[in-house]
This record gives sequence, structure tokens and C-alpha cells, in this order.
Amino acid sequence: MRVVLATGNLGKLREFAELLGPAGLEFEPLSAFGVESPEETGLTFADNALLKARHAAARTGLAAMADDSGLEVDALGGAPGVRSARYAAAPGSDASPGDAANVDKLLRELQGVAPARRTARFRCAIVLLRSADDPAPLLGEGCWEGRILEAPRGRGGFGYDPVFEDAASGRSAAELASAEKHARSHRGAALRAVLAQLRAAVR
Repeated sequence: MRVVLATGNLGKLREFAELLGPAGLEFEPLSAFGVESPEETGLTFADNALLKARHAAARTGLAAMADDSGLEVDALGGAPGVRSARYAAAPGSDASPGDAANVDKLLRELQGVAPARRTARFRCAIVLLRSADDPAPLLGEGCWEGRILEAPRGRGGFGYDPVFEDAASGRSAAELASAEKHARSHRGAALRAVLAQLRAAVR
């Protein structure tokens, strides 16, 4: 199956390339078609993933896969949530301020919060549409529990990875090797759920 991947995030593109390779899917980024991503107006990760997948499928005529993911921090009432990529953006702006600015704001907001209260999780929703009007989208969701560190650790990953400590290993997401991260992560779990549904549908 040829699939357009509805993201312009280079970190996500790299992870999807690693995750989808063994699945035998041929995918191309949305940017290869000269199509921009739509405004993310959904109230949930699943809403936004479906919105992006339908936009990509309609503009390209291909099957489309999209994800929406983010970080939920308990001490911040679940923020930044669906606004994770735009957390440090100016009020009223939907432009992404970049990973470093988002991480800096997160650490400022949590300054003085005790380690036991810095619990957090990454969430991800992935949608696969076989066509723009697919009446039965495939949806997979994943969750990765951990806590927010007081300072970044590690050189890998992207986004909030350097300040997210994996609950199971005690290492930051940026300290994990790619294969280990994919086995534990929210995105890996969501994609495995979608691929399992796809395999069941084509039997």
C-alpha cells in the first residue's frame, strides 16, 4: 500500500520510517506533494489525527496516515496536551515555536515542583484512511508513562524527549536507543494497533 504520511515534523518522519519499514508500507511525506498541513482544531489527539489524515487523502488521492501526539503533565492539569507543539507560542498564534522553546517553558512552569509530583505521559493517536471518504478509519492509540526531569538528558529523539523520563527504565526518552524507544513509546504502541487492524482487514 502506498501511503501519504500527513506530517511535516522531521522527528516524526524519521520515527515513522523506522517503524513502518518492517510493515512493508511505501510511504511519502505530505510535503512531497506540495500540500501544507491543515490547522489543528480538534479537541482530542484522535480528532486532530483524523482531520489531518482526511486532508492528506483528499489532496493527494492516496491512502493517508496521520498522528497527533503530545505530553500531559499532571501538575499542570494535563497541559500542554493537544497544544504540545505550540506550548510556548504567543497567545493567539498556532505557529510552532520550536522544541527548545517548548521545553524551556515546561521546565519554568514546573520549577520547584517535587519529583514525585512531576508525573506525566505521552499520548498518541494514529489514523489510517484508505481513501478520503473511508467510512471506517483505522485508529490506534498509545500511552507512555513517565515523569518530567528537572533538566534535559540525552542527545536523541526530539520534542520533549530529553526531559521525559521513562518510568520503566529511569532513562530519558532521548537516552534510549531507537529500537528500545519504539518498543516502549506511545507512537510505537499506536502504530502497532493500527497495523494489527490493517492486517485483520485484509485477511
